[in-house]
Amino acid sequence: MAENKIIAQGNPEFDWDALANEGYSQAQHAEYVDTYGETLTSINEKEVIKGTVVAISDREVVVNIGYKSEGVIPINEFRYNQDLKVGDEVVVFVESQEDRNGQLVVSHKTARMHHAWDRVNEVLKTGEVITGHVKCRTKGGLIVDVFGIEAFLPGSQIDVKPIRDYDMYVGKDMEFRVVKINQEFRNVVVSHKALIEAELEEQKKQIISGLEKGQVLEGTVKNITSYGVFIDLGGVDGLVHITDLSWGRVNHPEEIVQLDQKLNVVILDFDDDKKRIALGLKQLQAHPWDALDENMNVGDTVKGKVVVLADYGAFVEIAPGVEGLIHVSEMSWSQHLRTAQDFLTVGDEVEAVVLTLDREERKMSLGIKQLMPDPWEEIQNRYPVESKHKAKVRNFTNFGVFVELEEGVDGLIHISDLSWQKKIKHPSEFCKVGEEMEVVVLEIDQENRRISLGHKQLEENPWDVFETIFGEGSVHQGTIVEQKDKSGIVSLPYGVEGICPAKHMRKEDGSNAKVEEQLDFKVIEFNKDAKKIVVSHLRTFEDGEDKPTTKKSSGKAGGGSTSKAISDVNKGSEKSTLGDLDALAALKEKMEGK
Repeated sequence: MAENKIIAQGNPEFDWDALANEGYSQAQHAEYVDTYGETLTSINEKEVIKGTVVAISDREVVVNIGYKSEGVIPINEFRYNQDLKVGDEVVVFVESQEDRNGQLVVSHKTARMHHAWDRVNEVLKTGEVITGHVKCRTKGGLIVDVFGIEAFLPGSQIDVKPIRDYDMYVGKDMEFRVVKINQEFRNVVVSHKALIEAELEEQKKQIISGLEKGQVLEGTVKNITSYGVFIDLGGVDGLVHITDLSWGRVNHPEEIVQLDQKLNVVILDFDDDKKRIALGLKQLQAHPWDALDENMNVGDTVKGKVVVLADYGAFVEIAPGVEGLIHVSEMSWSQHLRTAQDFLTVGDEVEAVVLTLDREERKMSLGIKQLMPDPWEEIQNRYPVESKHKAKVRNFTNFGVFVELEEGVDGLIHISDLSWQKKIKHPSEFCKVGEEMEVVVLEIDQENRRISLGHKQLEENPWDVFETIFGEGSVHQGTIVEQKDKSGIVSLPYGVEGICPAKHMRKEDGSNAKVEEQLDFKVIEFNKDAKKIVVSHLRTFEDGEDKPTTKKSSGKAGGGSTSKAISDVNKGSEKSTLGDLDALAALKEKMEGK
């Protein structure tokens, strides 16, 4: 069965416009279109225009910009403005005249950005004061919302004084000036400090013009350093040096003042430009020396606290701002070189005697050794002449040894009083610093605080015995140990040395005696005071005398004391000869016989 098909064919001459404009002529239609177009705002894409809020919902804000369709904007773009209401005029950025649904696409956020950028550039040129909202704190400053742009407020530009707590500004509205714009990175820097600097500058001029030395002003503690305090005098800063904070000793200014504290200060000095102003705080108070007890005199005992130590002494504060110096020499009766640190430390409470007092110069010297007994007052009773004591070697000089008998009492052992026999060139050959040695008091000079001591006096003088043994004309066997200045040094019995002049060293065969030769020698000179014996080998044969033995040299020493002296000499002798052994043996037999 054949299927019937109906094919509709269009009439190319059909007038569709006439159908659309049914009831209107083409002329009328054109007129109406023009009239409607005049009621619409001419807009271009990518431009900022103004609109009016016509509706607000929980999620959107509808804005009429006078176009054939209205713009719909998310309400979160208006969260900065909690007071937004219908009828408010806002700016919008035309993203597109129609989207795929024929809807106008606008943005309030983008419009604010464009509008704000133009605005901040304009404000930078004019210097206009603007208001912004502090959003949050960041490193080194604050983030501020200005016309919808996040601008940076450096900490140094918040106020003319240093700010320690940035958080106190978060959430507040403040006035600013735009001070810098980076066009490339679109960074904006604002300043609140710039607003008040102009006002402060005017105040500063007025203050500086009226500055006078001695003038008292009220100020605020602006900054505290280790060396002083900066005071804000109302736009002008002055420095109170640490030494001008208090009449007393101050370790750190924080002990006296606090930040933001208001106080009165006096102008001490300023430079020609009045840019550096020296202030004082202690000058507004009476000097402590003026309030010092009028009845205080030299010899009085006072109490105080050690505030400063130096090698040469200690400063003791006996009242706030009143100090006295205890010199190290007034800390002990000892005369040994020491420092104040050996006796005191900072903070010690001490009692001292006033030695000098000058109220005009405001100076005082103190002493603490005066509160202790003077060891020299009864020195003669404790150290009578010829008394024996133990002393400690303190130091040497070329002429002797200084020893300490007790704290504050030193004595001198002259080098000639160290030994009867040894020839000592320097005391260090005889003893050492720090060791103890026995001494005998020889002489006391209480007025000049001097004691002469001896060490060799602990023993009998062997030269009293030698005088009986080595009398002039006696002959002894000796050994030449050294040649000096053409003379010979001869070792005689008992460790004694004699001098043999060159012409007396000639032997009987005409030759001269040599070192290490053992010969007989005749004593031709004996000087007990100079401890000097001169001998001659020549005289032993020229005088025609028989050669005596060393036994003859023993002589009569005289009693037990002489024997003891000989024994002591033998113990201390450093040099001996074969002849000495015979003489010593003879003496031993004699002593044992007794």
